[in-house]
Amino acid sequence: MKSLFIKIAVCIAICLALGLFSGFSTVESINSWYRFINKPSWNPPNWIFGPVWTLLYILMGIAVALIWHTQHQNKKTAITFFVIQFALNIAWSFIFFNLHAIGWAFMEIIVMLFFIAITIFSFYKISKPAAWLMVPYLIWVLFATVLNGTIWHLNS
Repeated sequence: MKSLFIKIAVCIAICLALGLFSGFSTVESINSWYRFINKPSWNPPNWIFGPVWTLLYILMGIAVALIWHTQHQNKKTAITFFVIQFALNIAWSFIFFNLHAIGWAFMEIIVMLFFIAITIFSFYKISKPAAWLMVPYLIWVLFATVLNGTIWHLNS
């Protein structure tokens, strides 16, 4: 049990650190470029993103730790899918906020959604709680996909 808690702490720390890095790399664009582009009326206020992403990164960290802790034969594949979707998550922020490539970001987030779904499916075969911990993330990214697509449309 002690090793599970260590794995959870390590995974949460890694997810939060990478998320924090990604967030800090976008601050300048959020305060300048993003502030002035067209957004839908239902666009959430900027302050909501930090708390939501913090919670999601914690849930993701717990989920991947539960998979890491198992002895399941498909553990390596499931963790690989997790790493791919997480890399896509970090890349999306860079593409959208740093490159201001809203259309490319929309295409990338579609790929990210696919890999999140594959990750959840592969987690479900190993640990149902791990899979369910990823569902809020999937829902948030679905919302972000619609928001990204709408912003792309409004700014084309």
